[in-house]
Amino acid sequence: MINRPNTNAQRLKRHKRVRGKISGTPERPRLNVFRSETNIYAQIIDDVAGKTLVSASSLEKSFNCDGTKTDAAKMVGQLVAERAKAAGITTVVFDRGGYVYHGRVQALAEGAREGGLEF
Repeated sequence: MINRPNTNAQRLKRHKRVRGKISGTPERPRLNVFRSETNIYAQIIDDVAGKTLVSASSLEKSFNCDGTKTDAAKMVGQLVAERAKAAGITTVVFDRGGYVYHGRVQALAEGAREGGLEF
């Protein structure tokens, strides 16, 4: 019998470790990324108040992307940056959620930077 490692449990362990060091403040909230099999989600969170300030995902009805999942992630990054600027947020702390900074997570971060967020 082959025992496969539980990769989501390992990711949650990494995420918990990183969250011990990173938190969002009202001046510099946290840009959180969640990546599912088919979609990607981004939230800007104020951890002091415990509130989500801005969010965007590839699952929204108004979202339309004909390219790959990486292209969709970049568009979600640009969308969350646009909404953050409308809410008066310019700088954030990037929380990759325990995922490797590669592929869709990297594309979302680059899209957010292109949209005008600083981190």
